Amino acid sequence: MTKFMKAAIAEAELARDEGEIPVGAVVVLNDKIIGRGHNRVEALNDPTAHAEIIAITSACTFLSDQRLKDATLYVTLEPCPMCAGAIMLSRIKRCVYGAPDPIMGSLGSRYEIRRPELEVLDGVFSEECSKLLKEFFKKKRKEDNMH
Repeated sequence: MTKFMKAAIAEAELARDEGEIPVGAVVVLNDKIIGRGHNRVEALNDPTAHAEIIAITSACTFLSDQRLKDATLYVTLEPCPMCAGAIMLSRIKRCVYGAPDPIMGSLGSRYEIRRPELEVLDGVFSEECSKLLKEFFKKKRKEDNMH
């Protein structure tokens, strides 16, 4: 589990380096990463280009299947309603996330959008995931105040 969450964090760092909100995700099946993604909202001018959506799409393409029924999604931030919907539609078995999202979190923090059989493990590397987000927004506020 540790290596997969670290892979999701590496994806979040890529997002940060590209000026995106630092969220990363990987989809794992049979102990192998089959999909990766990080936020690309700004680069693609697409509000749906969240890390989870990109990772799920990548995994489905890899398998040539829309169903990821035995897969686990590792993501650095609790999924939003849109991403929770994608998790349900793709039939992902388990979601492991780092930082809770009290504003848009949809696996228990704010909303509860999930199939009953979805296993959820929260708080994995929570401090590291939260720190990435806090530092990003602190830097962004500082930059915004300079203009």
